Amino acid sequence: MKIAVVTDSNSGITQAQAKEMGITVLPMPFMIDGETYYEDITLTQEQFYQRLKDNSDISTSQPTPDSIMKLWDELLKEYDQIVHIPMSSGLSGSCQTARMLAQDEPYEDKVFVVNNQRISVTQLQSVMDAKTMAEKGWTAAEIKEELERTKFDSDIYITVDTLKYLKKGGRLTPAAAAIGTVLNLKPVLRIKGEKLDAFSKTRGWKAAKKAMIEAVRHTMDTDFADSQGPENLYGAAAYTGDADSAQEWKGELEEAFPGFDIYMAPLSLSVACHIGPGARAV
Repeated sequence: MKIAVVTDSNSGITQAQAKEMGITVLPMPFMIDGETYYEDITLTQEQFYQRLKDNSDISTSQPTPDSIMKLWDELLKEYDQIVHIPMSSGLSGSCQTARMLAQDEPYEDKVFVVNNQRISVTQLQSVMDAKTMAEKGWTAAEIKEELERTKFDSDIYITVDTLKYLKKGGRLTPAAAAIGTVLNLKPVLRIKGEKLDAFSKTRGWKAAKKAMIEAVRHTMDTDFADSQGPENLYGAAAYTGDADSAQEWKGELEEAFPGFDIYMAPLSLSVACHIGPGARAV
């Protein structure tokens, strides 16, 4: 069978990369000052951060049912089945919407929506794994089952550069944000499965990066204790804002984890919307 792999732009995969990979990326919509924009279609990373800097009113949205079904209909003209990998169901309602649509008669047993509970570079890895399994002859149902079985085999740690956006989104009280700014506090956040949670507090960038690296080492020694290092573990870096300044973080991770080929990509704008520019993640 011919199997199509679909994801959304929360994976960090651009439209150009999608063509190279032979997959399809559904662009995530954003409302900015009352107008709708689509990630990597009518909204570039640079434009997004400029609007963020200008204090525009920005909110995330999810693809409309019509846009999802239209995409599926087009793909099913050429493919027998579709594996659809949206962002984590705990971070958006887009996964639940897609799962409901896939139960309708035209898509039953043809479209398989994966509740993979991942985002950014971990979601990207799921897409690459799905593509590999499809090339090996796995059915869409088998791919979905495997991706959901291994959904918690990933961890993301993030440090923000400014507390402004956590305060704006209600994740931090104004008083806590004010004190944190004065004390140069850098919260380390964690995404594992469904939620973006607080992990630890540090003072300054140096301590924050050290905390993230130590957290990854601990995860490797506990959750992934039976792994063989770079043979079956992937290391990746992510960032919000300027790509050039993020190269230093990539280098630090390569030094901390020798042997790992560290892939780096911008964090999805859906995450950047809540944490602002200058963030670093692993």
